[in-house]
Amino acid sequence: MSTPMTGPVPPDHPAHDPDPNVETASAIARGELGDPALQDSLEQGRTGGDGSPVLEDPVLTVKDLNIVYEVGKGVHAVQDASFVLRRGEILGLAGESGCGKTTLAYGLNQLHRPPARITGGSVTFHDRDAAADVDVLALEGSALRAFRWSKVAMVFQGAMNSLNPVLSIRTQLGDVLTTHRPQMDRGERRRRSEELLELVGVDRGRIDAYPHELSGGMRQRVMIAMALALDPQLMIMDEPTTALDVVVQREILQEVLRLRRELGFAVVFITHDLPMLLEISDRIAVMKQGRIVELDTAENLYFAPQHPYTRRLLGSFPSLTGDAGDFVRAGFSGADQEATR
Repeated sequence: MSTPMTGPVPPDHPAHDPDPNVETASAIARGELGDPALQDSLEQGRTGGDGSPVLEDPVLTVKDLNIVYEVGKGVHAVQDASFVLRRGEILGLAGESGCGKTTLAYGLNQLHRPPARITGGSVTFHDRDAAADVDVLALEGSALRAFRWSKVAMVFQGAMNSLNPVLSIRTQLGDVLTTHRPQMDRGERRRRSEELLELVGVDRGRIDAYPHELSGGMRQRVMIAMALALDPQLMIMDEPTTALDVVVQREILQEVLRLRRELGFAVVFITHDLPMLLEISDRIAVMKQGRIVELDTAENLYFAPQHPYTRRLLGSFPSLTGDAGDFVRAGFSGADQEATR
């Protein structure tokens, strides 16, 4: 049995040369990064230091979207949601549980089932390939099924447990291609599946593995590979790092940022982790009780939040350096708490 190492860390140990980006989100939550340092860190993390991949032309326009769950007296889950998503942009959706984040995301490609119903508004997809606009809410049948994967793909909440346990990874990736690219033969499907695995950082030799033979992080990467199979222009990611440890979370986020830069797709990223959104998002939409109460750049949202609820969210992350029980950052007042009740 090996003896644990004790005492000071050796000078040549990797711990003396840590990844400078690893502590960014924690430093944001603690309020330790000043304006210039935070702005540089956010920009570096999102762009890789080689310029922003965000283009000015839109990929999706949502206007006055309303979604109701028709149970009892009815629950108005999304109210008058409006935003424009640009190509290559990462839009973060933040808010407490039950505020309507996932319901809004499902509305972008008609994934709702009764009793949920879209009662108003519009969702317009600006198709780069066909140079035409698509009325998403008017799609149905085979046209809707094709749109969901080839134009807009989704990584669902708890996706790493969504793989079929009795089918190999090759079979499950191949099913997507068989359904949406029927002209591809078996060899082409296998080659494409192996390329997708390598794209997300999984060895192509794991193509015949079963889900239980993969770690949680690898299963999540497989789900991202499946969403990328048809080269979508928009990826919706609903808490893709939930239940993963912080090291694997970091790896998954780095992969998402790298793929966004290389492939140019836009991302709607849903999570409760506001510091993480501040680090990876170009803009952030804060939701409360079904409404988008604030929508701004990550920098503006951190330095100059306008809505009391946003300030309350920013103030909810515990301090790791202050006194015991010091969970409130400077700038969050009792008035903000009263205003958001």
